[in-house]
Formats: sequence, C-alpha cells, structure tokens
Amino acid sequence: MKEMSANTVLDSQRQQKHYGITSPISLACPKEIDHIYTQKLIDAMKPFGVFEDEEELNHRLVVLGKLNNLVKEWISDVSESKNLPPSVVATVGGKIFTFGSYRLGVHTKGADIDALCVAPRHVERSDFFQSFFEKLKHQDGIRNLRAVEDAFVPVIKFEFDGIEIDLVFARLAIQTISDNLDLRDDSRLRSLDIRCIRSLNGCRVTDEILHLVPNKETFRLTLRAVKLWAKRRGIYSNMLGFLGGVSWAMLVARTCQLYPNAAASTLVHKFFLVFSKWEWPNPVLLKQPEESNLNLPVWDPRVNPSDRYHLMPIITPAYPQQNSTYNVSTSTRTVMVEEFKQGLAVTDEILQGKSDWSKLLEPPNFFQKYRHYIVLTASASTEENHLEWVGLVESKIRVLVGNLERNEFITLAHVNPQSFPGSKEHHKDNNYVSMWFLGIIFRRVENAESVNIDLTYDIQSFTDTVYRQANNINMLKEGMKIEATHVKKKQLHHYLPAEILQKKKKQNLSDVSRSLGGLQSKRSSLDSSCLDSSRDTDNGTPFNSPASKSDSPSVGETERNSAEPTAVIVEKPLSVPPAQGLSIPVIGAKIDSTVKAVSPTAVCTIPTVVGRNVIPRITTPHNPTQGQPHLNGMSNITKTVTPKRSHSPSIDGTSKRLKDIEKFIRLESTFKDPRTAEERKRKSVVNILIVCFRIFTVKLHVSRKVLPSKELPDSSSPVPANNIRVIKNSIRLTLNR
Repeated sequence: MKEMSANTVLDSQRQQKHYGITSPISLACPKEIDHIYTQKLIDAMKPFGVFEDEEELNHRLVVLGKLNNLVKEWISDVSESKNLPPSVVATVGGKIFTFGSYRLGVHTKGADIDALCVAPRHVERSDFFQSFFEKLKHQDGIRNLRAVEDAFVPVIKFEFDGIEIDLVFARLAIQTISDNLDLRDDSRLRSLDIRCIRSLNGCRVTDEILHLVPNKETFRLTLRAVKLWAKRRGIYSNMLGFLGGVSWAMLVARTCQLYPNAAASTLVHKFFLVFSKWEWPNPVLLKQPEESNLNLPVWDPRVNPSDRYHLMPIITPAYPQQNSTYNVSTSTRTVMVEEFKQGLAVTDEILQGKSDWSKLLEPPNFFQKYRHYIVLTASASTEENHLEWVGLVESKIRVLVGNLERNEFITLAHVNPQSFPGSKEHHKDNNYVSMWFLGIIFRRVENAESVNIDLTYDIQSFTDTVYRQANNINMLKEGMKIEATHVKKKQLHHYLPAEILQKKKKQNLSDVSRSLGGLQSKRSSLDSSCLDSSRDTDNGTPFNSPASKSDSPSVGETERNSAEPTAVIVEKPLSVPPAQGLSIPVIGAKIDSTVKAVSPTAVCTIPTVVGRNVIPRITTPHNPTQGQPHLNGMSNITKTVTPKRSHSPSIDGTSKRLKDIEKFIRLESTFKDPRTAEERKRKSVVNILIVCFRIFTVKLHVSRKVLPSKELPDSSSPVPANNIRVIKNSIRLTLNR
C-alpha cells in the first residue's frame, strides 16, 4: 500500500508543469514543520507593515475603479472632439492596468500604485498630458498633481483619495480598447513608438513573472520576506546600484521554479542557498528568450558589446528582454553576495531551531563596518531647491561609486542608501542639507609604512557630472552645493548622533518611531527620470530604524576580499524613487531633520566641482597575492601596482550558440533540509552553472591623465548660465600601517 502511495506521488510529480529553463532541483512537498516555520515568518513580518488589511485593499480597488472610469470618459470625449462616428465613440473603450508591487500582490501599507493608461490609436500622447491632465486637475480627491513629460518614461504623478499613483501612457495601434485586452501579446508592440513600448514594459514584465511561477501565493509571501530583508539590510535600491523591486521579484521567481512545491519558509532559505553560490555574471532567466520580428533592441551579449560588461544580469522575461540590473557595480555586487551568504547562515540557524526570523531582519550597523568613510553632502538654500538638488545628486551617486572602485588603491566603495540630515551650523549659507555615507576599504601597500592617496580626480569628476547635468536641465541655482569629505570611523560622531552610531544589537519599533521621524522628500521633476522595468516603486518608508550591529560580527562585516573585475559603467537615465508610502523601518529612506548632527570638524573637503569630463578607468581582476582587506581599512598591494583596467567575464569564445539550459551539479545531500544536513554537504552547490549566452572577453585600455598636485583643469567645466561660482579644492589623505 505504501509502495502504491509513493508511486502515485511520483507520477503526480512527473506530470507537474515544468517552469523555467531547467528542471527543478527538488519536487519535495512541505512537511508540517515547514508550515510552522512559515507561520512564524509571517508573524515576524507583521510588525513591519508589509500586509494591508481588508479595508485598505478595498480602498485601493475603489480608487482604481474611479480612475478607470475617468480614463474611459476622457477617451470618449477625445474621440468626439476628433469627429469619430458615434458608433465608434460608444465602443472606443480605454483601460487602466497596474504593474509593479501592487500588480504582483506584494505592496505594503501606504505604498504607491504604478498604473498604465491604455488608449486607442487616435488618442495622442499630447492629449494625455494636456486634456487628461486638465481633467484630473478638476477632479475631486486629486492632490499634488504634476506631469513629467520629458522623463525616460513620461508620467503623471498625483494623489487620489490618499493613494499615490504614478500613471504612464501608451496608445496601441488598434481602434478600440476592450476590457479583456491581453498586453502579453507581442503583436501589441507593433508600430508603437519607443515611449509607448517603455510604458507597456512594466505591465508586460509583471504579468509574465506571475505566469512563470508555479504557486502565486507562495511566491508572493516569499517575495514579501525577501524584499523586507533587502530593505532592512540596505541593499534595496536600483538607483544606487543594488536591486530594485522587479529584480528581487525575478530572483524569487527563479527560486520558486527550482523548488515548485516548497513552502515560503523553505523558499526563503533556498533563495539564499542558490544566489550565494550563483556564478555571476551568468544571467538569471525565467524563460528562454524568444525571438521576434519586431527588431527591438534586446539584451544579448553575443550582439551587444555593452551587455558583456554587466556584472549581475537579471533578464526580464517579456519581449524586448532587458537587463534589470545594469546599474550594479563591482562594489554593490560584492556587498549583495556577502549579504546572501549571511542570509544563508542565519536561515540555516532558523530552520535548525537555533534562532528565529527576527534575526534575519536585523539591520547591519554600517557605521561599524569600515574604518574609512566619505561623507557626501548636498545643500541648498530653499526647501524646494533642496528636494530637486538631492534627487539629482542621489541619482548620480553610483557614478561616484564607480569612480572610487576603479581607483587602484580602493578595494571597495559601499554606499549606504540611507540619507541623513546634515548640520545647518556647518552650512551657514544653506538651511537644507542632506548627507550620504560611503564606506571605503583601501588596499595595503606592501612594505610601505604609509601611502599617500589622492581622491581629487575621482570625486571631482563625479561633482562635475552632477553640475553639468543640473546645468543642462536648467536646475542649477544659487546655493546648490556638493561637498565630499574623507573621515575616519572615530570622527563620525561629528556628523551623526550617538543613537545612530551606537552598537545596540536590536531596537524595537517603538524605539525607532520615537527616535526617528519620517522626512519624506517629495521629488518633483526628477521623480521619473527613468521609469524602467527595474525602478524602485516602494523604496521609501515613514520611519527608519537606525543601523545596529551584532555583538560578534562576522569577518565579512569588518573586512572584505577584493572585488571581482569591474567594467565601464555606462550612464543611463535613472529614476528617483518616491520616498513615501511604506511602514517598514529600512535603510534607504530619509531621517527626520529633527535628528540633529554635530557640526563636523574641518577635514579635507571638495565643496564643488572642477571642469573635467568623466574618463572611465577600467580595472583588472584582483590578484589574490595582493593580499586581503585588513581591519584598518587597507589591504595588501604588491610593490608594482598596475592600473586597473576593464575585464569582461570570459567564457569560451566558440562560434557555437550557447546552450539554453542551466547545468546543475545536484547531489541530494546538497539540498537536504538544513535541520538534518551537515555544512559540508552544501559545498557542491558552488557548481551551479548557468550558461545562456556566449560572453566574450574584451580588453580595453583607457589612459588616465594624472593631475599635478595643485593643478585642476578648467577646459570642460560646466558654465552655469547664472554665473554661479564654482569652487575647486582637492582631497588627499595619508594612510599609515
């Protein structure tokens, strides 16, 4: 009888629908203990506001229903104004689609809604930004209405009955828009302009993800847990080079494909298991890329040389396939992989009954990790100017990270996504100040008592980029300043209050909400400079928890191995995610300006910018003989230091088309439940290998001009139209052994 039962289960597993581009790793069904751990996971997440109650969910549905009716009324009015026959006007239709976290079913309390307005062919984009904008202006319940027509994905942003909505527009090459329209059909993209294709992309990607997971409810719960963990650990920000919401969703979806019957608690553990061992830059794919005759640009390193430089490719499943993580740098990938490993260790303990889920959600203490920091300050004279200025500076911080990590003396540049209010006393000319902190690990120079490091070029080329961009879009105004300062860990108390720097292991939510407010920057025109498939749609929170640190930190939290080879970072327009809407205390939102900072001591500072174009310096792989990072923030370097240069991931450059499957070395003991498996049985997982595209090695050499110690170039400096004074300075430091 038992044998028959086992055969029945085996037959049902064989008949199960296959998801993903490979066979699943395990078809094991959850046990009772797995359901218990899943319920404990839900209980651990509840205090962070990740679940909306029924009343809030219904309110969102009502608001979307009102918006859908407004769209239909507007399209009907436009049709009449263009003299369409009454029979056509009566059936012209129109529809609102949602995408992003709301469409996936993982939005949190107070999160905004990403929505798409789909119109028939006779409705122009100009109609959307003119007549529909006017209709919204006179609609009851609409507040904070603003249009960003020149964004990468043009958008109208507004608040409708208390719900923040970002509404994009697409018109299809059809006469009527029915209520059962399926946007997953690739033919809908035919004859559309690029702006409409970009607008449709969010919906198409979101819907495709939901069609590619075996169990939607398990996927949603797992994704909620992973997103909360990522925010708490300070690695949730597409804009700053970490991952955005769609990228996290695709990683979780891939995990669900590999373990289609697992419970959410098991999937969270398997998520860390798979991606702590993933051999980047092999891409993560949810389905085999499909070819189309629409001739749209798609991610393909065989064809596009720039795609070969992507360090952590996660490819969207809908045509045209794109890499949602093109912003990831060597440093941010290093930080994320370390967090995956830490998450694996913690979930091992949890599933062995040695710890609970709250440990997984503990934030790190960023300010105890490193011995050296760069403090980046953006200030302006008015609140309105400050919100604009902060948005631009924040969207370009990844340029600074790229500059620093290509410096031959720097192993890692780790940006903390959380910004802090700066000291007004130190910026007497400006009342509105924001600060970001970058942790730096320097290499130790072998047999040298000290080393002189000049960061002038790296930082000034970044500030030059920011000022030039501000000038090009006519944003630059009197009082807008950037300052970059190098400080040591022991000097951080000059910038941040003690409660932020203290080493408390835990801090409950009441302490958090009491000590920290919710300064939410309402970005204006920069909100939607890029609304691509990887945009961060729910990155802000009403309050933050200050970073904390465990009593016994792992080596990974205080020293790091050198990063893997980097590539030229290609600048692309980026979105500044809205900073409102969540109830999760995370690293990455703004802290209330009431948290006062002590006036910092005078140290070497770059207040603004010099005129020089950014020259991408390209790196070579780190040689293990150069040594490992040390606790003093430096790592060993050989006597002969070769300039970093580019190195793209190299896989055998044969002319054969790459295989479309993943190859797994699957030992049963490797994937056993951690409650019974030994640590040594997991080592073979490192053999997970995914090869879907041939990636070529490309060696580039870009010369770097070394500036004389007191000479700064002026030839390409941006010239502000209003003759704003641009100050020049340098930043140099000496590191002792």
